[in-house]
Amino acid sequence: MSNELDAVFGALADPTRRAMLTRLTSGSMTVGELAAPFEMSRPAISQHLKVLEKAGLIERTASAQWRTCTLRAEGLDDAAVWVEEHRRGWNERFDLLDERLRELKKSELKKEKGNE
Repeated sequence: MSNELDAVFGALADPTRRAMLTRLTSGSMTVGELAAPFEMSRPAISQHLKVLEKAGLIERTASAQWRTCTLRAEGLDDAAVWVEEHRRGWNERFDLLDERLRELKKSELKKEKGNE
């Protein structure tokens, strides 16, 4: 699972690829339609699509001369599970930190009142 997560997070690390995925949320598009707003060469677009496909985030199909890209949202499932599992731990740590900071603040206030 680690390699799959690495591929997904690696794909999502690039803003162009995230923008491509966002565009695909409205439905399948040809490569030309998907590439239209991006000022880059066809080989660069193709490279981005290969990364997204390898990560399991899109599916590319060919029909006659048309190459169509479709979002595969299930490609994000493992990443979502990983984030949620870690979010719980992070939230617990933040709660403990918040509690400790409140204790320190109370202690500081007591010291200040004791010095008055």
